[in-house]
Amino acid sequence: MLLDASRSFLAVIDIQERLLPVMAEPRKVLWGAAILMRAASRLGIPLIVTEQYPKGLGPTQADLRPFIPDGALFTKMHFASTGEAGFLDRVAAFGRPQAVLAGIESHICVTQTALGLRAAGYDVFVALDACSSRQPASIETARQRLQKNGVDIVTVEMVLFEWLGCAGTPEFKELSALIK
Repeated sequence: MLLDASRSFLAVIDIQERLLPVMAEPRKVLWGAAILMRAASRLGIPLIVTEQYPKGLGPTQADLRPFIPDGALFTKMHFASTGEAGFLDRVAAFGRPQAVLAGIESHICVTQTALGLRAAGYDVFVALDACSSRQPASIETARQRLQKNGVDIVTVEMVLFEWLGCAGTPEFKELSALIK
């Protein structure tokens, strides 16, 4: 199944100031999440950005804040965003069956959210190169578990080019330049 911009929403999970620095390859996560967020904005794809206990972990990392539209932030205490009151209502209001996820930590909040969305009937795609954990082994374990449970593992470029669909458009020119 290909991603379709008109059927997708993006969830960016817990890329926060006090959590990101201890992740494996934090710059990779920022790069990937920023591209996905910019693409979502340009293509009219709904976005939700979660923050796990921001009092303790801080707000979303400063480099990503400019890409968060009004009303897109969602504060949570549950590791699975889907376990937090109001989250499933918020994403259901998008009216889109495809969920694209990026964030941290891969094996905790990203995996639990992905599995919760899958159980709620969404087609779930995790952009693994826009995710991380403290330990590389945790990232690999998350990948294996997600795949076993029907979650598609994708890359930022896969998402971007599937959302774009074709070359030769102003959106293609603008967004493809982000990965060069």
